[in-house]
Amino acid sequence: MQTNDRSPIDAQGLDVLEARLREDLEFLCYPGKDWVPAQEGVSDVVIIGGGMCGMVAWLGLTTGGVQNIRVLDRNPAGLEGPWLNYARMETLRSPKTLTGPAFGHGALTFQAWYRAQHGREAWEAMDKIPRPMWMEYLRWYRKALNVPVENGVSVDKVEPEGDLLRLTVSGAAEGTILTRKLVFATGRDGTGGPNIPGFIKDLPRRFWAHSADEIDFDALKGKRVAVIGVGASAVDNAAEALEHGAGEVRHLIRRKEMPTINKMMGIGSYGFTAGFSELPDEWRWRFMQYSFTTQTPPPHGSTLRVSRHPNAYFHFGKATTRIEERGDEVEVMFADGTSYVADFVILGTGFTIDPMARTEFGEVAGKILLWEDVYTPPEDEKQADLGRFPYLNPDFTFREKVPGEVPWLSKVYCFNYGASASLGKVSGDIPGVSEGAAWLAKAMAATLYAEDLETHWQAMLDYETPELDGSEWQPSELTPAKEGQVA
Repeated sequence: MQTNDRSPIDAQGLDVLEARLREDLEFLCYPGKDWVPAQEGVSDVVIIGGGMCGMVAWLGLTTGGVQNIRVLDRNPAGLEGPWLNYARMETLRSPKTLTGPAFGHGALTFQAWYRAQHGREAWEAMDKIPRPMWMEYLRWYRKALNVPVENGVSVDKVEPEGDLLRLTVSGAAEGTILTRKLVFATGRDGTGGPNIPGFIKDLPRRFWAHSADEIDFDALKGKRVAVIGVGASAVDNAAEALEHGAGEVRHLIRRKEMPTINKMMGIGSYGFTAGFSELPDEWRWRFMQYSFTTQTPPPHGSTLRVSRHPNAYFHFGKATTRIEERGDEVEVMFADGTSYVADFVILGTGFTIDPMARTEFGEVAGKILLWEDVYTPPEDEKQADLGRFPYLNPDFTFREKVPGEVPWLSKVYCFNYGASASLGKVSGDIPGVSEGAAWLAKAMAATLYAEDLETHWQAMLDYETPELDGSEWQPSELTPAKEGQVA
């Protein structure tokens, strides 16, 4: 319940907030007792990705006492995740009040971080969270919790070694790392990569870029730019091109009408978050397929950011069939027989889910069980992209297509967008990421404990620390009762 009372942290600075956070964590006995038996030279968990998902996964695990963890990120420090890389929206879509990766700690929320610096009035006046500010918050989150992210380290290959996993890495002091468990906290493209349609694959690279690429927008000044799609990334990239002086930007949209309703936002609740993974396959598929079909619209502010330019155009019913080079130009051809000549093309076509695109697995990627291997939807619910999502266990681990062929996949956890078809939006989007981290930590802790059951049993047998030393009582003898007396 909101009040107008001033909080002790309002405009008092981050030092005050961090002191409160440390006290809260101390009251909650954080970190949890270190109970996992150590193995020399072996990490209990390696987390790939030091962004929001990787850090909250680390927090969940350390809260539960799993402490021998390494967090690896290929990006430089402070540039983890998409926020200062290929994300180009002005503000986040998510409401500012969402607790995100705070994991139940009020002092770890974005709201606490903002109010500690700017006060309640500034907080009340804020509409949406500016994208670069969200990255500032995540940098503070890492600092406040001392999350041990190792930057500039990428995992190139994953393979089994006995009961362990051996990771071949680049950028670390050692060339390989042994671990018991591996978490892919790799974000939107964590189980696939950018969606590159077939109609553009033969076009020279100088003519096009995907919205996830590093784009030289200054070079587009005065140019005719075609943007394929009208999702959030397409619109944000169109706005960047316009703001850098593009001569014209034309959205080329397959749909006949602009999507306007965010269906998933409309049904969001703790019940949906908690209950989705328990639903039968046909219902999980139905929810996700409907969301895909109706498409999440671009944010209101992002769309206005484009349409306020007189040289921006939205063309509907323009399904691109092929793009061909024409000297220094390209011609974009559509299914309706028309075409458009452009100087540059930006693909706002999103990401594909395709485990085969993850080179870390090698050939084993083709042995991961997918939704299309398990579920055949009704004809009116067909959705090829959805079928390529991995069909996960309830604990986020991958399954094998053929049981027993690659059992080590059960040691690999898909804590990224790829999990959404099986478990819902709990491992990528801001609203449910803390719930997902809690489920991940609990499931992994249970597995680790079961794997070391003999060791824990022996520890119980060996435990000899008495709680009583004999001085707490005086033994007495019981005198036998005489006949007719009460003993």
